[in-house]
Amino acid sequence: MDKILILDFGSQVTQLIARRVREAHVYCELHSFDVSIDFIKEFNPKGIILSGGPNSVYESDYQADPALFELGIPVMGICYGMQWMAQSLGGKVEAGTVREFGFAEIEVNPANPLFKDLSDRVHGDKTCLEVWMSHGDKVTAMPAGFEVIASNASCPIAAMADTTRNFYAVQYHPEVTHTLKGREMINHFVLDICASEPSWTMPNYIDQAVAKIREQVGTDEVILGLSGGVDSSVAAALIHRAIGDQLTCVFVDNGLLRLNEGKQVMETFAEHLGVRVIHVDATAQFMGHLAGVSDPEAKRKIIGREFVEVFQAESAKLPSAKWLAQGTIYPDVIESAGAKTGKAHAIKSHHNVGGLPETMKLSLLEPLRELFKDEVRELGVALGLAPELVYRHPFPGPGLGVRILGEVKQEYCELLKRADAIFIEELRAAQDEKSGKNWYQLTSQAFVVFLPVKSVGVMGDGRTYDYVVALRAVVTSDFMTAKWAELPYDLLGKVSNRIINEVRGINRVVYDVSGKPPATIEWE
Repeated sequence: MDKILILDFGSQVTQLIARRVREAHVYCELHSFDVSIDFIKEFNPKGIILSGGPNSVYESDYQADPALFELGIPVMGICYGMQWMAQSLGGKVEAGTVREFGFAEIEVNPANPLFKDLSDRVHGDKTCLEVWMSHGDKVTAMPAGFEVIASNASCPIAAMADTTRNFYAVQYHPEVTHTLKGREMINHFVLDICASEPSWTMPNYIDQAVAKIREQVGTDEVILGLSGGVDSSVAAALIHRAIGDQLTCVFVDNGLLRLNEGKQVMETFAEHLGVRVIHVDATAQFMGHLAGVSDPEAKRKIIGREFVEVFQAESAKLPSAKWLAQGTIYPDVIESAGAKTGKAHAIKSHHNVGGLPETMKLSLLEPLRELFKDEVRELGVALGLAPELVYRHPFPGPGLGVRILGEVKQEYCELLKRADAIFIEELRAAQDEKSGKNWYQLTSQAFVVFLPVKSVGVMGDGRTYDYVVALRAVVTSDFMTAKWAELPYDLLGKVSNRIINEVRGINRVVYDVSGKPPATIEWE
């Protein structure tokens, strides 16, 4: 099977490169930039992609082995990867006088294989593409044998190539969705320039994952923390396919779930998965430890710690249980700087990544750790899970604990549950005439956030002084970047009216119009 090797220099979006390669149905692996040249030879890739990174190449020790350029295989550098390629081969990299972060338009050479048949617009005889830039340094002198294949006023060498040796480099990020033709560029490199055979598919991934789980687990028993969300559901289905009755799912009701979710989860899994599910009501335990805590990181740590305590207690009832399975996916890992390369910068802790104590007695089993949300959904469909389960909006592991800003109180939970249920109900009911879909289907994630502030209002002839909630809805394909959803005003108005009229204690509703970046999808 043909393979692409991705060397990670620490970019927050490195795994998106792997995702794009997989979309081309070519197998790839992501490894640290400092792997040995012997490892690369043994891996025997059809091509190598060098990721971006947060450092300056002229003062960083993030340096790969330049001997990879002597292997006779195509290499593509992205952002820092381009700069490292340029410096390693005799070019020059300097700090730019103008930094570029965000959308940019570049003029490209349409005859170059990387840009074959690609254009976003044409200005006279100039072919232009919209790309996503994120850099302060830039290449100011190319190595011998290279030519400029893309440029703009701020970045005269926005892309360069040595077509004789099949070396290509771009200053922007083709892996993110904001680069409109980025997927096609990576396809050109992987399929055309590297001549890779597109033979990697989700069914093949299932076979590999099942074999890996069986090898890891052996005859041990596994307990899985089941939340009812997409990730833990798909993880349960995959692990159950691999080891059958060796799996026991533990559903922890921590009091931070959505309205009626405990009942729905138990009913759904009894019907769809056919695995043993133990229901643990730990509401009092979680609420007790969260009392008086307002810092979001502290809340995440507490929730993670208490989850582990519950699982350890349940594992004591299963003498052969040696593994704790979780539905951890890659956006969780990269935001916690928990990627296997260890090169990414931390954004925030996730209860199932950074919050696990060293004293945990169970080994971790995370079969979805390298996948993005849309890949997890594709995997769920391939495993035969029901669409209403697979396409459910994601729900954070800490639950409402990170959707209640500040201290978590039972009163706040009850208000938030009811407001959130109204929002989701109206999203499902509202049809978009153009697409024929409802707005729940058109948004990737939607929820309500409780704000621990009060505002003055008027209801009837009386003054109110009640709480404020924020509606949040985003559209994304990978959850690494996201746009706020442009919901119809009449829909927002209806949701606001219902919440204010039906949830006593809330008198103001606002809508969040922040993208990711600079914001995150969740507020905490």
